[in-house]
Amino acid sequence: MRAARADVDLEAVAHNVEVLRRAVAPSVLCAVVKADGYGHGAIAVSEAAVAAGADWLAVALVEEGAVLRKAGIQAPILLLSQPRLADLPAAVRYDLRVCVHSAMAAELLAAAAREQGKLARVHLKVDTGMNRVGVAPADALGVAREVERRPELELEGVFTHCAVADEPDNPFTDEQLDRFEAVLDQLAEAGISPGLRHAANSATAIVHPRGRYDLVRAGISVYGIPPAPGLAAELGLRPALSLRAEVSMVKRVPAGEGISYGLRHRTERDTTVATVPIGYADGVPRRLGLAGGCVLVGGRRRPILGVVTMDQLMVDCGDDHVAVGDEVVLIGCQGDEEVTAEEWAALLDTIAYEVVCGIGPRVPRFYHPAPRRPHPSLGPLPHEG
Repeated sequence: MRAARADVDLEAVAHNVEVLRRAVAPSVLCAVVKADGYGHGAIAVSEAAVAAGADWLAVALVEEGAVLRKAGIQAPILLLSQPRLADLPAAVRYDLRVCVHSAMAAELLAAAAREQGKLARVHLKVDTGMNRVGVAPADALGVAREVERRPELELEGVFTHCAVADEPDNPFTDEQLDRFEAVLDQLAEAGISPGLRHAANSATAIVHPRGRYDLVRAGISVYGIPPAPGLAAELGLRPALSLRAEVSMVKRVPAGEGISYGLRHRTERDTTVATVPIGYADGVPRRLGLAGGCVLVGGRRRPILGVVTMDQLMVDCGDDHVAVGDEVVLIGCQGDEEVTAEEWAALLDTIAYEVVCGIGPRVPRFYHPAPRRPHPSLGPLPHEG
């Protein structure tokens, strides 16, 4: 067993889902569990979210949906992007709600559904200005007609994605919603029901109630992390993940000594340096210490010294007594102190999404309370209640 671990509080996930359900009602809540549940563990998070009232789940890849189905999860699962055309038969086989934004995909999806004797449910994705994926608004009606005319397909939803919803004063979100509603009007004039209309990610749902429509796709907020600093503070979301390790070595280092690769940090005084067996291969960014990152040891904030190495990092503990085996908190609480994923993000000029998604697979996840099954991609893991 490694002396490093990520603890995932499934009761916090359930709490966040319940809070979000109340906040967005009467819209349906879809918990986004792509990227292995934003690094938290997709199966365990999905089970907790559905038990707490999430009606839908969403993933990015067919493989991610297949993992959930093989785990016995029955909730509707939405693919957020159109899969590779070669993967459409698998999407049908695993009863995934398929994102489509081209006539070719509609044709091949219908053929796959026909071959398997199934009905494939389609969500038409419209690009209203993010310029990532989706059909152009001018072409949306044509693709919708391609879906409608095929008996093997059902147009279950029409959706878009907002690019700057985490910037409350940016008018572009309303522009996107205007474009989206124009597409919905076109479909209505053509006699086509859009089914479920959805545009809201976490930020849109919180800041732009207009964009909630029929379904809200809540991602980062399910994990208790605000979509941007200052957003969602009033909701009382609870962070679900903490990252911990143990001190593996303690040494007294004289003033003027260099620390870590490149010796980019020099001790200013005699100090106690603790080595911690976790590094950038586990998702702790190499430059976190150089950017001012700290960990918690003995209930106090301790600066990371020099660059984080692949498997280890060093911490300045001053003149305090520290012993091998002492707990080190990289993300989470210890005593009255706390280090958050948002703090890492601010230091590294990134977002908290990248921080939690970056915690690598060789860091074992422990779930509280224990889920019904271990994470299949990591093999059996000990789970603690």
